Amino acid sequence: MKKLDKERVLLAVAAPVLALAAAFVVTALVLLATGKEPFNAFGIMFDYGVKADSQVYILNKATTYYLAGLAVAIGFRMNLFNIGVDGQYRLAAFFAAVVGGALELPGLVQIPLILLVAMLVGAMWASIAGLLKVYRGVSEVISTIMLNSLSGILISYLLVDGRLADLDKQTNIVATDPLPSSSHFFTFPAGGDLDPIWGFIVVAALAGVGFWFLLGRTRFGFDLRAVGRSESAAQASGVNVKRMVLTSMVLSGAMAGLIGMPTLLNDTHQFTSDFPTGIGFTGIAIALLGRNNPVGIALAAVLWGFLERGANRLEFEGYDKEIVGVMQGVIVLCVVIAYELVRRYGLKRQQQRVGAELAAQARADKGTDKQEVPA
Repeated sequence: MKKLDKERVLLAVAAPVLALAAAFVVTALVLLATGKEPFNAFGIMFDYGVKADSQVYILNKATTYYLAGLAVAIGFRMNLFNIGVDGQYRLAAFFAAVVGGALELPGLVQIPLILLVAMLVGAMWASIAGLLKVYRGVSEVISTIMLNSLSGILISYLLVDGRLADLDKQTNIVATDPLPSSSHFFTFPAGGDLDPIWGFIVVAALAGVGFWFLLGRTRFGFDLRAVGRSESAAQASGVNVKRMVLTSMVLSGAMAGLIGMPTLLNDTHQFTSDFPTGIGFTGIAIALLGRNNPVGIALAAVLWGFLERGANRLEFEGYDKEIVGVMQGVIVLCVVIAYELVRRYGLKRQQQRVGAELAAQARADKGTDKQEVPA
């Protein structure tokens, strides 16, 4: 039994390790092709990434990336591709900022209310794709991509001076009303002149624990994973597949609603037209690299933050900043290939073990039959 567990751990680690190794090799070849020295570039990224201010930056970035990875992973665990996480979190952050800016309550009430609004908006927007899939058979990939565009259009319509936003004539920036000080989330001082670490990292960690417990230690999580493996088998065992699909999309949207909260509550304290975009798509790559596991997703989120931080330094050292984008894209591609190779190898090993056990059992049965034959 212990041997089997070790092999599973090795297979689980092998895929991301192979993907990262292949990505660095491909990136090195790209750098060489452009006349750049790859090991110097990697050294610059590493030296800059371990500095104190870089570590703060990476942790803050990883907080949002981690929540995005969890939101995507909820759908992935039952073979649902929630491509609309980006639209869900931006729409959720917008309405949370509007509600938070319109109220001025004690922090113990104001902050939970903002979080609740964000999660409800994200869940409601994601539920549209869930309902379309359950009752009309519309692919969630198509519907969520379209909903991304619709959310952007809706935000653009409402984020206008005189509607749900105001124009700052000095900066010419349109934004929602600033959140009152009671809505500002706590931070962890990093010392010296360094920026603080966002306190929302605690909420992200709790979300990871909740993800692990819900999907790995409850009947609901078992049913969700069962539907992901085989809808027909799950339905035959009494699982309501339609309800599970809709519930999974709602939970994924609710988690997506939290993605913008670190930025809103710990940084900008209002929603503007330049609110971060693309984090939902980054979450797809992070969930894939982390194998939909909360610990793996955390490591992948930190890696993504490290790569982005390194990109800023490479630009000042004469390297093309886009090289990190190439590296990230190659990582995603290598992850898909590596996981498939590891999956096939694991399946082959499992078939070999089953065959060996059946052969051993057959030999044992044959020996027993010989002993029972009278002399």
